[in-house]
Amino acid sequence: MLATPAAGSRPLALVTGVGRQVGIGAAIASRLAADGWDVAIGHWTPYDERMPWGARPGDTEQIVDELGRLGARTAAIPADLTTTDAPAELFDSAERNLGPVTALVMCHCESVDSGILDTDIESFDRHFAVNARASWLLIREFAMRYRAQEGRGRIVALTSDATVGNLPYGASKGALDRIVLAAARELADQRITASAVNPGPVDTGWMSDELRDEIIRANPRGRAGQPSDTAALVAFLCSDEGGWVNGQLLHSDGGLHA
Repeated sequence: MLATPAAGSRPLALVTGVGRQVGIGAAIASRLAADGWDVAIGHWTPYDERMPWGARPGDTEQIVDELGRLGARTAAIPADLTTTDAPAELFDSAERNLGPVTALVMCHCESVDSGILDTDIESFDRHFAVNARASWLLIREFAMRYRAQEGRGRIVALTSDATVGNLPYGASKGALDRIVLAAARELADQRITASAVNPGPVDTGWMSDELRDEIIRANPRGRAGQPSDTAALVAFLCSDEGGWVNGQLLHSDGGLHA
């Protein structure tokens, strides 16, 4: 799926995990488009289909239409990140349709609640394949292919510190953190920045009324997080002004973890 307004000088961001209009990935893609980026989005509908919220037919098309209305050239690329070929295929498609990638924003995840005693091996391995291995491979592809302006390259990954009752998700996100922080130093010769953002609990349709009320009571800001909150920080990190922020694990949660 491709929407192509006239090509210009806009940089290109590849944003993964953009399958639902209510998701953080969609908010980030829209904010970047509004800020002058072209945007390639990675998505995988079978993941949403097996999650409690289910897939929403037409969401990907509507996201693409919105990005086009914001002036972005865009392409929606299906990618099964449990496979080792998917990261390279994502970059191949983005480059073929839109050009070289300047920013890699990773919002994809595998997230199925389970703890130490009830996590099965297949689920554990799938979490690490998607959240850690695929992220490493995406970063590797980005670094090997990078040819945009020196100092302009950006890597941003969404992370989490959830662990109790969410073991494979939390453990694999911990691995993701270390991969991203390593990139901040190992890619120094290319002047690519890399940071991870922990958005805390964000209301994207998965919260029960009871949980939402609990989060609101606990947060110093008196509300739950919204996708636009995370999008604003990611947009800053991807901007020229955000270039001095590097190798950081940032909380963007209204002070919930303070």
